[in-house]
Amino acid sequence: MSERIAFRMVLNAGGAAEYKRRHDDICPELVELLRDVGVSDYTIWLDPETDHLYATLVRSDRHDMARLPDTDIMKRWWAMMGDIMETNVDTSPVQVDLQLMFSLP
Repeated sequence: MSERIAFRMVLNAGGAAEYKRRHDDICPELVELLRDVGVSDYTIWLDPETDHLYATLVRSDRHDMARLPDTDIMKRWWAMMGDIMETNVDTSPVQVDLQLMFSLP
């Protein structure tokens, strides 16, 4: 059975247009990698008042998302995005998992 997860990231002030542009031009290799590890229905929303990004995605019961940080494609994407969002030392985005409070199927 698949699982929907949600998390929050923080965009640097003034980075919204560039963040959207980079995602509009997302490389096909990254899309393929995400699908290969079991990710689908991935959506990111911006709260323009706080520059917080809220993301949801569906991952299969046999997902392999733990493999993502070890791939060159993911490392390149994170490095490219690091100038417009909060990141960890390894350039991965600072991410806070969100708790499900309500769902209307």
